[in-house]
Amino acid sequence: MKHRALQPELLDSLPSDDPDALRAREEMLQVNGIMGNHRWIERMVRRHAEPGWHITELGAGDDELSLRLVNAGLCHAGLLHAMDLAPRPDNWPLNAQWTSGDVLNHELPASEIVIANLFLHHFTTEQLRTLGSRLSPSTRLIIAAEPARLWMHTVLGRLFCELAELNHVQRHDMQASIRAGFRGDELRQALGLSNDWQVSVQMHPLGGYRFLAMR
Repeated sequence: MKHRALQPELLDSLPSDDPDALRAREEMLQVNGIMGNHRWIERMVRRHAEPGWHITELGAGDDELSLRLVNAGLCHAGLLHAMDLAPRPDNWPLNAQWTSGDVLNHELPASEIVIANLFLHHFTTEQLRTLGSRLSPSTRLIIAAEPARLWMHTVLGRLFCELAELNHVQRHDMQASIRAGFRGDELRQALGLSNDWQVSVQMHPLGGYRFLAMR
């Protein structure tokens, strides 16, 4: 898997109330828990954020990650902004902001921290370059947990899906996500980050590509 290969994921084509979609979203929480993505992002925010910094989550989905940061005391709800195609969740804090729509059609909010979990791999290199060009001058920290594009993760993913008895949507989308994932310096280059950014990449053994950029 030398090059990224993007293909549509089944979950994106299903109605939000489809039983297979509902199950796949529940299974995604399980996958996130095993990969430790939310825990890692929380640790990075705790380690690097300064009081009063605003946080924007791209592709906030079910809002679990953003609310985790609020509940952990790492971000006041009034300093939080989420962006997603989905409408504002019912339990979203009243004083936090939510933008519904394609992130490529909106200017990114002025925030010191931008986070993304299993979201950036959905975009082509050209789209990621557009996203990177819209980062606010005030942004100091980018934290992203994405799939690592390694052949061994395709094998481990299939094994996990069998053992955990995940449904056909998750089985398909997991493999599609891995093929669209990242290796090495690919995400930095795709976002077009300048030399002002200090970038660290970790390849987690359970399939995670952990990207941290600071300036």
